[in-house]
Amino acid sequence: MSDDVRAMSPDPALKQLDRFVGTWEMEGGLVGSAERNIRGRATYRWLPGGFFLEQRVRLDFAGLARIDSLEIIGYDPGTGTFPSTVYSNMSPQPLPYRWALDGDLVTITVTHGPLDATFTGRWSADGTYFSGGWRPNPGADEVVNVAYDVGGGRVE
Repeated sequence: MSDDVRAMSPDPALKQLDRFVGTWEMEGGLVGSAERNIRGRATYRWLPGGFFLEQRVRLDFAGLARIDSLEIIGYDPGTGTFPSTVYSNMSPQPLPYRWALDGDLVTITVTHGPLDATFTGRWSADGTYFSGGWRPNPGADEVVNVAYDVGGGRVE
């Protein structure tokens, strides 16, 4: 097989994202509150060719905002991470995120303008549930980078 044909195959590291594929019902709440008022749905699918994973999210964020977003997640073999771009109704410009995977642990970071937060999440032992939380990074504006926890299970 020629190098040109191999270069057109998705990096095997992308297979780590397979466990996200499907539709997930999400629920959570603001840190410090017992109220479960963050609800929505996330759907993941591979784009044709298998080089990018698409995530679509619709979330009611504590009655304060309706979040609709499209995220395209790829792979950077130089860093071993998964850079992504988020297109959201909450921002006039695309937002750069970076995912890191380590077994059942997932870390997602955004540092762009006033956005400066990290999500740390974990898969359940049986792989049917995923949960974690967003936290402002040290020194970040906590009004913009709201701390909340969210989890979900696959429904499709």
